[in-house]
Amino acid sequence: VLQWMHTYPRFPPSPLDEREHLKVLRLDTPTMSFTSAPSFASALGSGWPSPIGLFSGIFAVACGQVVVLSYHYWQLYYSGCTRIQKATMEPRSFAAGVISHLKQPEGFVLLGAYLAGTWMFNVMPKSYYSWEGSVNVVHLFQQLAIVDFLQTFMHFVEHKVHPKLYQVSHKPHHRFLNPSLFEAFNGSIADTVFMILLPLACTAQLVHCNVWSYMAFGTVYASWLTLIHSELTHPWDPFFRTIGFGTAADHHVHHRLFIYNYGHLFTWWDRLFGTYRSPLAVESFNKDI
Repeated sequence: VLQWMHTYPRFPPSPLDEREHLKVLRLDTPTMSFTSAPSFASALGSGWPSPIGLFSGIFAVACGQVVVLSYHYWQLYYSGCTRIQKATMEPRSFAAGVISHLKQPEGFVLLGAYLAGTWMFNVMPKSYYSWEGSVNVVHLFQQLAIVDFLQTFMHFVEHKVHPKLYQVSHKPHHRFLNPSLFEAFNGSIADTVFMILLPLACTAQLVHCNVWSYMAFGTVYASWLTLIHSELTHPWDPFFRTIGFGTAADHHVHHRLFIYNYGHLFTWWDRLFGTYRSPLAVESFNKDI
């Protein structure tokens, strides 16, 4: 419409102008073509990236959460899995727990805003917008290891640098001495920014992967962070503990004792810096975990 208004002269037209107008309005003229409409991004000249990768990534994370929550439902009501801590928990319906898990503004709401902002404003490295190839296992592992190292460091900083920083950031999450899976993202906005968003942003600049690896990373990362807050043991825990992968019992040690096990996905960093404590050595935990 703007193109037509620009080319159409002022009224009233002369007879000669009328013939020119017919030429302008012909569909096959270069002045005005209906074969392809310019996109909103092109019209504004702002170069917005396609949101398909963003939507696909969010959908992948959502699917991962559906699997995790379905698995947790099976754990609670059918598996007979051992509870990690001896302390009893207040009864709560599964539906109420799911609603609490998903509605936390410092959880998936803030994470979704981060993903949308970094994607649509072209903050991510160029490779992230590429659909070429498939999931690169090396890139996936690099992302998980780097983000966990940075997250462990930020976690330690929140605890140790200054009491005021701890109070405004991480302390709200530590009110759960015996957390359940639904408390995974229940904390504060400052905590999410310091311990999740900043490590994610740094990791993206260090590992240049394609969109497939980014989606796989986001799905595994969100699912793993959720699972390590479970109040129940997982079948893979003994194997994970052997190779240094973080388990729910490892993370419960941190919630109960505060000064151990700052890592989330891996226990390597705590073992390296002498801050690891096995859940098998905690008296208030069940022994068959």
